[in-house]
Amino acid sequence: MIRIVAIDVDDTLCLTEAVCFELENEVLARIGREPMPRAVHMSTWGQPLLDAMPQRSPGLDLEDFTAVYQVVLREYVADGRLDVIAPENLEALDELAIAGRSIMLLTSRTEAEVEHLLAPDHVLADRLTAVYHGGNMRFSKPDARAFDELLAATGLQPGQCLYVGDSPSDAQAANGAGLRFIACLQSGVRQRDDFDAYHVDAFIDAFPDVVDAVAHLESSHIQG
Repeated sequence: MIRIVAIDVDDTLCLTEAVCFELENEVLARIGREPMPRAVHMSTWGQPLLDAMPQRSPGLDLEDFTAVYQVVLREYVADGRLDVIAPENLEALDELAIAGRSIMLLTSRTEAEVEHLLAPDHVLADRLTAVYHGGNMRFSKPDARAFDELLAATGLQPGQCLYVGDSPSDAQAANGAGLRFIACLQSGVRQRDDFDAYHVDAFIDAFPDVVDAVAHLESSHIQG
């Protein structure tokens, strides 16, 4: 049985690439930097933010960027512009839980970037068993060791766990750790052939499709 469904945040549970592009350019503007092109943002999407920003804005002072980023991030969250989870995605989480799956988030975001998602009054509060992020993981995707803490805490075998993400780096990490992997293509940033180098157990065109995809994978494994 697939006991754990771990889920990426960006462009998987929430559609965020476009709004993050706007947010980061707002930060760059406030510190007197030129805006980055959208193509550069998309080509580095999926990397931890502070790893990606020197590519998105060469010569950037990361301390200056981080200080203003925290301010703009809070503004975007307060305005309901960032990390909006569609009702149908919440329903999918509930259906997974009803089927006996534990739901976790696993993201390369820093602790500050997920703080609002961990609030006790957030819609995810009663739906998640655990949240793994840059503050409580020793390694980040695409390193397969990103799943070390999850596997150690649950005591489960990798084959009992599944990861849902949107990027080749998600697939690389899951493959390396021995987890099954579902690629969510809803954002349109990536296509199937972007995953040609990795094993993908299922592709889904919208996040709610994960419910049937997980059930099918489990059923196929049992029959096999």
